[in-house]
Amino acid sequence: MNKNTKFIGIDISKDTFDIWNKESGHQKFQNNLVGFKDFIKCIPDNAWCVMEYTGSYYQQLAAFLFTKKVNVSVINPMVIKRFIQMKLQHNKTDKSDAQMIALYAENQPTKKWNPNPEYLEECKALNSAIVLYLKQRTALKNMLHSLKSKNQKGKIVMSLKRQIKQIQKEIILLESRIENLVKENEPELLTNLTSISGIGKKTALLLISSTNAFKGFENHKQLSAYFGLAPVERTSGTSIKGRSRITKKGNPIVRNHLFLCSFTACEYNPQCNALYKRIVDKGKSKKLALIAVCNKLLKQAFAVAKSGIPYDPYYKSTLVPQ
Repeated sequence: MNKNTKFIGIDISKDTFDIWNKESGHQKFQNNLVGFKDFIKCIPDNAWCVMEYTGSYYQQLAAFLFTKKVNVSVINPMVIKRFIQMKLQHNKTDKSDAQMIALYAENQPTKKWNPNPEYLEECKALNSAIVLYLKQRTALKNMLHSLKSKNQKGKIVMSLKRQIKQIQKEIILLESRIENLVKENEPELLTNLTSISGIGKKTALLLISSTNAFKGFENHKQLSAYFGLAPVERTSGTSIKGRSRITKKGNPIVRNHLFLCSFTACEYNPQCNALYKRIVDKGKSKKLALIAVCNKLLKQAFAVAKSGIPYDPYYKSTLVPQ
């Protein structure tokens, strides 16, 4: 990035995208290949396109610009929202949003966007489908339980049972596909993660597919924050003394898996066992200690992923084998 960089703010919707820069002002294009080709003709030299992470709407345009060797950044929408609030901007239009995105890029450092490998994108889509199936299965099980409590029988009960059974089959098929994709592309990482005492194969697969194989994270704290396990303290002066809680942002499925893993880790993982006992001995709640173990597992997973070395329970530790 240099002083001559010309930032282009892009606000994307399903069918169109609006752009804004200082040279040409506001323009609108179709969110398809025809619109992409029209847009590329208007891009000046030293252009840097900046857009929000808006579901799947941004992906085709970002990938198109990347193949044309145009610098692209994709920003978290919450970051842009807070920036707009800080600037006391009250208007909410596609044009004003594109302008504020460009202004944000001019004032804040931005990282270049790189597309994920195809297998990771497929894993993400598969995980999204699994989450949807799990919700449907839970709803059907709840309805079945309600009918059974009323001693109701007949075709509706049989129908619900068939649907639950079919959904379970689909979940198993999708999970199998994720496992095959990861084994084909990240076999060493999968082996290293499952070497951590407490992390099973399902959790390892989920971590790999939901973190882009741990790419883009500089430290374990970012990883904890990404999954909503980072503690947040709410205190101010003498009037606000809130309890510290985790943010619970990010993927709830990963948090649930890690919480279940923490029980096993407390028993078989030396570092996690020592951490759990230390927190409980201080009079803290067991749930708080288990959340700390979840963060410890993420820290170990991050270290294993970045080093490429399997888990060693006594690495750089004062613990010695019994």
